[in-house]
Amino acid sequence: MTSFADLQLAMPIQRALTEEGYTTPTPIQAGAIPHLLQGRDLLGLAQTGTGKTAAFALPALHRLLTHPRTQTPKSARVLVLAPTRELAAQIDDSFKNYARHMKLRHAVIFGGVGQGRQVEAMRRGVDVLTAAPGRLLDLIGQGHIDLHDLEVLVLDEADRMLDMGFVRDIKRIVALLPKSRQTVLFSATMPKAIEDLAHSLLHDPAKVEVTPPSSTVDRIRQGVMFVKSEDKRAATLLLVKNPKVQRAVVFTLMKHEANKVADFLNAEGIRSEAIHGNKSQGARERAMAGFRDGSVKVLVATDIAARGIDVDDVSHVFNYDLPNVAESYVHRIGRTARAGRDGWAVSLCDAEQRAWLRDIEKLIGKSIPVVTDHAYHSEEAQNSTMRPPVLGGGGRGRNQPRGGGQRPSGSRPGSGQRSGEGGRPSAGRPGGNNRPQGGRPARSRTK
Repeated sequence: MTSFADLQLAMPIQRALTEEGYTTPTPIQAGAIPHLLQGRDLLGLAQTGTGKTAAFALPALHRLLTHPRTQTPKSARVLVLAPTRELAAQIDDSFKNYARHMKLRHAVIFGGVGQGRQVEAMRRGVDVLTAAPGRLLDLIGQGHIDLHDLEVLVLDEADRMLDMGFVRDIKRIVALLPKSRQTVLFSATMPKAIEDLAHSLLHDPAKVEVTPPSSTVDRIRQGVMFVKSEDKRAATLLLVKNPKVQRAVVFTLMKHEANKVADFLNAEGIRSEAIHGNKSQGARERAMAGFRDGSVKVLVATDIAARGIDVDDVSHVFNYDLPNVAESYVHRIGRTARAGRDGWAVSLCDAEQRAWLRDIEKLIGKSIPVVTDHAYHSEEAQNSTMRPPVLGGGGRGRNQPRGGGQRPSGSRPGSGQRSGEGGRPSAGRPGGNNRPQGGRPARSRTK
């Protein structure tokens, strides 16, 4: 299959794809779309940046066009569940773009904002509803949404939803849906919990796997800098000041640390914005807009918020903190080297996080090159056998079960927010042949 024309999608959809400049399907699209057009359930294993949104959105729109139906109040024909509000909004925008030449009623629902407009959007019913699980359950419980005649269910980034503690919410939502639906599940990784979830939800599914974690990280030039925790901010500054760093995402574990790192970089003349669950939706959207248009050079993010970062040409990812869940490393570094481009991922590792690095290297199946040609190298951190801290409230320590996140203190049910954000920032500057390479200006992407 060499072109979208080969997929035989409805003409209004093909026109929109042509206007978007899409001519050749990505591997996940070429693999998934034919199965979905046949009405089969599907398990898709793909990283972000591979075009998976179009892989499920285009067949869903084709179904709506070829099987028209009168809308029922408060209902939806297609439901897409996403772990974060940023990703939900991005998916909704993609549906809108692909459906520009057809009549489409769509809505997006997530917490952190008032529910009035969301309730009004659902009053007459919609074709496509994209939602975060918490707020969706809230509105169902209030009687504003009825999903008894849903036709298609999509779970996007299912592994992240499980990590964030949404598994019970997902099961509650699925219990309200008709059994004769089409179900699609996309995940970047395939831990046992995802296998079990897929087995319980999917009927005789097609399986399409295009980017297992090892192949994804192999495309990205990686490095690790062993530093003392008190040197991390200075090392981060040294790294982002490199003129070859065009657009960078810096990852922290904790929300308060993301704020501190962004403030520090701004004070040093590096335009930076923090993005995390405590930021208002408006603040997060402004930060993302600045990052896309290039006025913001560095986005400092926690893992949960970062799932909505869908920007091409991010030249570098810097882990101020290593993630305490190894799979999150793959998600993080996937912000760079998108759409076949080159990218750099450099992690700062202090003594407390040394064991997390071993977990990451075990997952990706190789050792990450150590960069020592910098002013902050710490032999103590490199040789540490210290056990990492067990994080409370936000984040999951090594001995804590997956999916066990609890609601943030003071949050109301259905807010669409979960705990699981926590830590300090990271960066480092490789020297010699390990020096990060440059990237091109950022361009937003909807696939």
